[in-house]
Amino acid sequence: MLAPIVLFVYNRPWHTRKTLESLETNALAKESELFIFADGPKENASQEQLKKITETRKIIREKNWCNNVTIVEKDANMGLANSVIAGVTEIVNKFGKVIVLEDDLLISKNFLRYMNDALDRYENEEKVMQISGYMFPTKILTKNDAFFLPFTTSWGWGTWKRAWDCFDPEMKGLETIKNNENLQKKFDLNDSYPYYKMLLNQKSNQIDSWAIRFYLSVFLKDGLTLYPKKTLVKNIGFDGSGVHCKNGMSQEKINDSFVIESFSDDVVMDEVAKIEIIYFFRKQNIFFKKLARIINENFRKIC
Repeated sequence: MLAPIVLFVYNRPWHTRKTLESLETNALAKESELFIFADGPKENASQEQLKKITETRKIIREKNWCNNVTIVEKDANMGLANSVIAGVTEIVNKFGKVIVLEDDLLISKNFLRYMNDALDRYENEEKVMQISGYMFPTKILTKNDAFFLPFTTSWGWGTWKRAWDCFDPEMKGLETIKNNENLQKKFDLNDSYPYYKMLLNQKSNQIDSWAIRFYLSVFLKDGLTLYPKKTLVKNIGFDGSGVHCKNGMSQEKINDSFVIESFSDDVVMDEVAKIEIIYFFRKQNIFFKKLARIINENFRKIC
């Protein structure tokens, strides 16, 4: 049985169309069931915002983007985090597994094939808690087309009920690492990315992210995520249209000829891949710090 696909949309008609068009190019789309959750308007939404919501809802109804499409429209705004948590929980509880997309993702023609193959292959591997369709724009020297890393993703992914049942939206597990610097460093991938700071921002309501909470839940179970050697997903939301994607890292184009054919038989973290990702994160941090310094210096000159 193919995994059901869940797509979360709101008020970005152009992005939503692009996402659905890329989904439609997948051969398995014609055999898959698609659930679209359309979030409702915020209180005091402007006429322009209401118009975009209406346009988005027209687009998701234009055609049967997959074999069968179920649309759930909300009257009020839930927010992305609550929408994802509620939608994924509903569908994964019903079907036992799920593939998750948001309205700013382009996917490879081979995305669904990879996701379903991986979800079937590692269904009973308790340590494997997520399948990622995204890979960072860096070369990974590994013999397999997909490998395991110790952190989660939010750009095109899949999971099973057994893994999602471990998800703790209340972040009770935060106390486990709050006073343990070694665990904090491990959570931050050897201080290469400020994931722990995101946890604290989530706790203080400065951000609202389902993804950082799911990562914490997987981390505390010593879980793994399967990543492809080359990305099957590209985020097109770094244009100011979304809440969570104001600025972004560089991304590679999707290579539709890339097919994941070799998987790891051993469910263990790929140490070489982890080192490469850490190096990539650190390079990104240096770049953004330099960019911020240049902007600040130019701003002072203007003033």
